[in-house]
Amino acid sequence: MNIIKKYINHGVAWFALLAADASGGEEPRVIPVGGQAVIEGVLMKGPEHWGLAVREPSGTIWTKAWLGSDWLKKKPWTIPVLRGFASMIEMMRIGMRALSLSAERALGEEEEPFTWKEFAVAVFFAVLMVGALFIALPVWLSDKLTAVLGASYAVKNVVEGVARAAVFVGYVVLVSFLRDIRRVFSYHGAEHKTINAYESRKPMTVEEVARCSRIHRRCGTSFMLVVVAVSIVVFSFFGEGAVWQRAAARIVLLPLVVGLSYEVIRGAAMSDTWGKALIWPALSLQYVTTREPDETMLEVAIKALEVALDPAAELSKLEKPDEVKSDGAVE
Repeated sequence: MNIIKKYINHGVAWFALLAADASGGEEPRVIPVGGQAVIEGVLMKGPEHWGLAVREPSGTIWTKAWLGSDWLKKKPWTIPVLRGFASMIEMMRIGMRALSLSAERALGEEEEPFTWKEFAVAVFFAVLMVGALFIALPVWLSDKLTAVLGASYAVKNVVEGVARAAVFVGYVVLVSFLRDIRRVFSYHGAEHKTINAYESRKPMTVEEVARCSRIHRRCGTSFMLVVVAVSIVVFSFFGEGAVWQRAAARIVLLPLVVGLSYEVIRGAAMSDTWGKALIWPALSLQYVTTREPDETMLEVAIKALEVALDPAAELSKLEKPDEVKSDGAVE
């Protein structure tokens, strides 16, 4: 596969934002599960293992499992705020691995892994795009608008936050019109439905999972909008300056903003009163970033969760070799 095609296929799946614990039912399970949609598949996180399931061109479901990292369980990465930023880094690392595997299996061809040069180029352009769209552009817009209005510094920070939210929402809406993105968003919906069914102690069948909501409070879509809100507060404590100085300061402060946002989402997910009300506006955006999945997508999501929860049993259970395949490895 050439490098351009490789970047496109990996980039498509990043728009299915990661999900964490879902809620629902009178006696929800407390075992933490979460996941992320990938190319023609779903990645799930169980208590100890990651489980990946991908629909191959032949129609079979390919599965793989591997152990999660231990470093997140050690100090200082268990300290509030720090744990949020550390979790994001780990999800990005695991997500890259899952995306590479899913691209290889879903395209039906052996794909050479990213070289260090290709990886560096991909990271460079990703950072450049994020910095330009979501940091520099809102800072510049807030400067121009508040200069015209003659507004105060406090108002400038609010305008910047609103501009950042508008850029993010507009970006998500625009990419949702792409056919490949819509498929990833459908797998994103399948992931949410599966987690909601599991947390609600419902039978893990396609029929039962299909009845569940494709929305939940700890989705990455909600997280991104909470980041915008938290950034308004955090950035307000730092003085003015040139656009490039303010943009640089925002990049430096990003780990703090991410960590604080993680704690907000974590707390809101545990509350059925203030938590639900607090992030309701963010939840509404999930109607864009998720779509109703079909039965074949639900099958993949269910299989990914089963592998994550009991990898040894699931990877050795090849009762239907025409439907499920595995590499036989539990790493």
